[in-house]
Formats: sequence, structure tokens, C-alpha cells
Amino acid sequence: MPTPDPNRPPHDDEIDVHGLSHVGKARKENQDHFVLATIHQRVHLLATNLEDADRIPLGDEQLAFLAMVADGVGGGHGGAEASATALAAATQYVNASVACLRGRHAEEADFTDALQQAAHKAHEAVLARREADGRAGSMATTLTLYLAVWPYTYVLQVGDSRYYLLHGGDLRQVTRDQTIAEDLLERGVLSRTQAHRSPYAHVLSSAIGSDSAMPVVTRVHSAWGDVHLICSDGLTKHVSDARIAEVLRGMTSAKQACEQLLEDALVGGGSDNVTIIVGRAVARS
Repeated sequence: MPTPDPNRPPHDDEIDVHGLSHVGKARKENQDHFVLATIHQRVHLLATNLEDADRIPLGDEQLAFLAMVADGVGGGHGGAEASATALAAATQYVNASVACLRGRHAEEADFTDALQQAAHKAHEAVLARREADGRAGSMATTLTLYLAVWPYTYVLQVGDSRYYLLHGGDLRQVTRDQTIAEDLLERGVLSRTQAHRSPYAHVLSSAIGSDSAMPVVTRVHSAWGDVHLICSDGLTKHVSDARIAEVLRGMTSAKQACEQLLEDALVGGGSDNVTIIVGRAVARS
């Protein structure tokens, strides 16, 4: 594999990424949704009287790479509607914001603010959908959003769908689960073992569409050789971090890694919907 210039962003054909979602073995409906997208800036030529129209640059520059996972919570179809609504609203806002921000060489604070606003837009959209449907019960969702703007990655988190980074062979959970058990752990009420076994381990303290939505944005440096993983808790309920690291270290492709992790989650119990996105940059020249 060629060694790329560490300062060069990957081209479109150098991005190896795959996403999948599975209902699991116990649920009747898949309330998870995911999005994979590239955000581009392009000149659209509508009309000209130039004899040589090829003189006009019509390049399709990639501005950013976007990936999102939303894990719906709520009875009936409420969770599925919440996760789909949140992703649609966030995608629309991020798409409009990134082109504007890149055009004026934005700083870290600008992207952080834009992603927090995307979470608020998603929250408002889910609340509006709930009101329009006349739902009395819960209608909420997690939202974990990955935005790669080379040489940085911005991660937005609401809820407990996770983002992991494999860098130099070491796996790190970048996001923090927004659950009651994790809150109690931070306050010193529970130990790590107690928090893991607690009945509140998967009870959200923050979610899009709920009474409390607290978006957190983290920036990490992007590098060739890194592997990125976004997943719903249907994976991490049954597959350990050690096993995730093992699969990502030995992956032959993003698709293969996703399929292997899904198989591990199903073999381990498959008690929930499972959604997985794996991505990395692979140099072609």
C-alpha cells in the first residue's frame, strides 16, 4: 500500500466506507436509521454563448464527509419516525452550513456551533412531528454525527450511539454515553462495573425529542490509517471493545468489518436493532 502525503486529504475513490442496519433477533421493527453522504460544491452551468464551454470549470469539489446513526426510542412506530426525522433535519442543516463555512475558512468554534445547531434543528423537527401526529407517548432518538473536514473530524453526540476511533492500532471510545448509569458513574455513585451492570445502563439521560437534549461536539485529528466506527448500542450490548478492536485491526474492507461485527452481535444475543458504519481512507497512489 503506498504511503500518502499526511497533509493530503483522501480522494473520493480512496474512501472505503460501509454501513448496514439489522433488526436483530428479538425486535419486530428496526427503529435505527443511518446516513452516509459526501457534501460537494459544484458549479452548475445553465446557459452560455461561449464557443468553448470547456473553459468554465465545473469541478465537483468534496467539502466534507458525513455519517450519522440514530437509534429511535418510543413505543409503536414512534422511535422509527423520530430517528428518520432527526437524520433528515440534521442532513439538511449540515449540508447548507458546511458549504458556507468552508467558503469562509471557518474555525473550530464555527463547526462546533453548526453541529450543535443541527442537533437543535433535529430536536425541533422531532417535537414538531410528535405534535403533528398527536402522540402522547415518547418519540425520541439518539443522534451521533460524524463530519470529516480534513484534517479534522467533528463528532456530535446526543444519547448513547457511539463513535470509536482506531488509531495506531489502539481503539478509543471518543463519545460518552449519555445515560443515567454513566451520569451516576461520573458523580461517583457507581463504579465502572456497577454502571455496566446497572438497569440504568441503557436509560438515556439525553435524547433528541426528549425533555432533555444536550448535544456534545468533539474534534479529533484525522490521519491516514485511522479506522472510524459509529454504531447503535445493539452492537455494544453484545460485542466487547476488545473484540471490536480485533475486527477493525484485521479488517480487509469496511464491508467485511461491518458484516463481521453484525454477525458477532447476533451470535451474542441480537437483543436490539444493530446499526454499524465503518470507514477508513485507503491510498490509491
